[in-house]
Amino acid sequence: MIPGWAQLWAAIYTSVLQLLNCFYSWIGDYGVAIIALTAAMRILMIPLTVKQTKSMQEMQEIQPKLKALQEKYKNNKEKLQEETLKFYQENKVNPFGGCLPLLIQMPVFIALFRVLGTPKSPKDPWSLINYIKALPAASQAAAKHFLFIISDITQSPQAMFAGKSFLSAIVPALPYLILVILFGVSVWLPQYMLTKDPQQRRMGSYMALFMLYIGWISPAGVLLYWITSSAWQIGQQWLIMRGYGKGSAA
Repeated sequence: MIPGWAQLWAAIYTSVLQLLNCFYSWIGDYGVAIIALTAAMRILMIPLTVKQTKSMQEMQEIQPKLKALQEKYKNNKEKLQEETLKFYQENKVNPFGGCLPLLIQMPVFIALFRVLGTPKSPKDPWSLINYIKALPAASQAAAKHFLFIISDITQSPQAMFAGKSFLSAIVPALPYLILVILFGVSVWLPQYMLTKDPQQRRMGSYMALFMLYIGWISPAGVLLYWITSSAWQIGQQWLIMRGYGKGSAA
């Protein structure tokens, strides 16, 4: 392991948990605090995500020409590399332009997922669920809710049905099931918007179906975080692509 790596992640997790508690102290609702913190992170990262989305859009637009090059020089790998590099330079496209912003963002979103997710142990110091459990019993119920919609953000949709009949669980579990559906859509829609390739869209659909299961077993707080982050990404992506399309048309 890289020296200091564990300490670095510990500092990131601690900072995220402290920020979340700071938002909670202002708002008084952990569900809303999760949404507010996620939105704040997204606002700070707007320059990075704009660059990432534009880069991905540019790569999508030049794919047909790249495929033509690959077909033309399929028997000459050295020439293919040379012509591909020349093509990128002539079109002022950086094939890795979307990677760096993503790499910078990932630690923040990993930390949010880690803090909001299922605790690694009953003594996990960076778990919001453990933090809430440590509160006085009288304060726990209020800390777990999200407005009047979700009764317990530490529970997963799966847990809402545990030990209960379907009919008795369906009504209190309905908001959780809606979160799972929104979670699946939030995984599928950005991929669908970014590409017109049928194969990539099909893969995105398969991924969304798999993520429905992940949503089924994840705490509601994680789903709130992911849906908020993806909704922001979808809206921002749409605005960037719309502006990019107008710029290209001009």
